[in-house]
Amino acid sequence: MGQGQGGDLGGGRRARAACGGYICFEDEAGFTRRPPRGRTWGRRGRTPVVTVSGRHSGRLSVAGLIAMRPGSRTRLCHRLRTHPSGKGKRRSMSERDFIALVDGTHQLIKTPIVLMWDRLNTHVSRTIRELTGAREWLTVFLLPAYSPGLNPVEGVWAHVKSSLANLAVVALDRLEVLVRNRLKRLQYRPDTLDGFKAGTGLVLDHPASP
Repeated sequence: MGQGQGGDLGGGRRARAACGGYICFEDEAGFTRRPPRGRTWGRRGRTPVVTVSGRHSGRLSVAGLIAMRPGSRTRLCHRLRTHPSGKGKRRSMSERDFIALVDGTHQLIKTPIVLMWDRLNTHVSRTIRELTGAREWLTVFLLPAYSPGLNPVEGVWAHVKSSLANLAVVALDRLEVLVRNRLKRLQYRPDTLDGFKAGTGLVLDHPASP
């Protein structure tokens, strides 16, 4: 296993060419019962109002991973975790959640993985380094700091949140169902996933012959 430093995307492409596997981009997002705001129709002079309560609402964390390889269908994998409200309770994904997502992706595509993700504390912790180091099929590279535009998973979050604009839900479990449903639809739309990839400006080429 290799742990890349400094966001070396060139090194990531060389690693993918050497192992013949998939390049995977991972990112996380949070959802609450307070809906994203979006444009909508309404009577002139009367702004539509959606009434929600932000108290004791809890939070939904989602980790998404886009797997891509020249000549293969682009795939989307995800993992959801609900965080009920309460003092002292965790409100984000743990290292075990991230590695479970990566393991599930590996079981699906059955090839080595070159993983690209940001410098979130959980991504660079000692625990995650030990977990990724134990997997010979996994190579990890860090994206440059403050570079969300290089990660196609950001397009997934924008798409999902747009579909939930102005939609207030009553319970956290209902919110989980809605987000899971949106992500499942995207899994069957590889062309849309390819559009998110194209939006980053990154190009994946077939490895050159030695």
